[in-house]
Amino acid sequence: MTIDMRMTRQLPASPEEVFDAYTDAEKQKIWFSILDEEPGIVEIDVDLRVGGKQTAVWGPSPDMLFRETQTFLEIERPRRLVTESVGSSPDGETMTTRIEITFEERDGGTLMTVVQSGFPTPEVRDFFAGEAWSGALDRVEAYLARERSRG
Repeated sequence: MTIDMRMTRQLPASPEEVFDAYTDAEKQKIWFSILDEEPGIVEIDVDLRVGGKQTAVWGPSPDMLFRETQTFLEIERPRRLVTESVGSSPDGETMTTRIEITFEERDGGTLMTVVQSGFPTPEVRDFFAGEAWSGALDRVEAYLARERSRG
């Protein structure tokens, strides 16, 4: 049995804008830390093509870094993105999951749906649903709102 999670968020931008904010390395570097009071370490490299990789390293200090490498399996800009994610935490724990994200135009914005599967335990899944993804989507939303206000 695979353990998975699904969450959605309505975002204040077009599917193209949301897709690009989510996949562009320079935009990610901004939104990754947009809500932080103290800037941490954020390094991101993206090769956005099927078979390409996105590598992210982030954390509050050099000895507390999280790492994630996503391999792009399917890319249908700006509607769908499928990756295999291999992540590690500062304590050395690793996890491999599959992430499918859709970007659907809705109500003048974009409904972003994330389905992540392959969690090792329900507790890890719950952490990703309640903390990791909700925090990431809060940051993407803050970035998009800021870009809109500058527009």
